[in-house]
Amino acid sequence: MSKDPGLRPEQGVLETSTDSESQAFLEGQLRNSQYELTMFARDADPAEVAKVKLDIANAQLGLEKKEDAWNEAKAAFEAFVEKEDWASAIEACDIMYQTEQPSSILALAHGVWLSVTYPVSPEYTINMMNCVIDETPNDSDGAAVAAATAHYIVGIRADDEKHDSLAFLTTNMIAKVAQRHSDVNSQDKLEFWLEKMELNDPAKFLPRMGTVVDAIANGRWWFDRDALRAKLPTN
Repeated sequence: MSKDPGLRPEQGVLETSTDSESQAFLEGQLRNSQYELTMFARDADPAEVAKVKLDIANAQLGLEKKEDAWNEAKAAFEAFVEKEDWASAIEACDIMYQTEQPSSILALAHGVWLSVTYPVSPEYTINMMNCVIDETPNDSDGAAVAAATAHYIVGIRADDEKHDSLAFLTTNMIAKVAQRHSDVNSQDKLEFWLEKMELNDPAKFLPRMGTVVDAIANGRWWFDRDALRAKLPTN
């Protein structure tokens, strides 16, 4: 009696077909975006040009053209920073991080810093903090600080419609980090762990988040953070 490997022939055909369709879609998206880029006038708004470059980078990333994706996303990032379009700059950092290039970790540092410093949608911060957690060892305090920061940002930025669902998400982030960090597996242990790690007080964990970001960037910042901080509203 022949053994059933668990995969029907038609399943393999379906997966191959789906992959081919996905690649064809991305290639079409890339061609369209590249053509759109050629249609801009010389005096076009750099931010609008950058948005198309970001579309190009996203398609290139999907097609595994990672170096090309990095170059387009980095150019877009610089334009977004110049225009103070922080949400789009974070999106560019996310793409650069995913390209797995030599400076991708720097892109993560910039995305994290921007997502905490500026009042962008909390989803951006959650995404960046998840990347930090993925980059850190299981016993790293940095992962715990990142999860706590994401939860804090949700608390101060999320609107009423999204608050509960996002807070649930970040609470789970904290619980998962606590489990892998110290084998925390109950609510009582979690509360003790949060207290021990000083993750209930933003005055304590936010400066630690800054230390984590500084360690990731290692002084290789692409912009003057002091100059950007000076432009922040004071109230």
